[in-house]
Amino acid sequence: MQGSPISPETWLRDLFLCKAVAEGHVIRRKRRDIERYVGMDRFTEEVQRRGFRALENRGQVLVICNQEPIRRLV
Repeated sequence: MQGSPISPETWLRDLFLCKAVAEGHVIRRKRRDIERYVGMDRFTEEVQRRGFRALENRGQVLVICNQEPIRRLV
């Protein structure tokens, strides 16, 4: 995104290199930050490319960094 101190590619690379992603856990980011640094379209493309899923609630985006089934408890 324009005016950002970090490139979209660097932001995505750093996000998806974190330990939680490597271990197949869940990561969370603010929608506002995603839109500021890479844009939601580019972000969701990368999530899909990796075979992950993303959920959003109240401005928070959760990325499930594995391909296991998701089961809603309540």
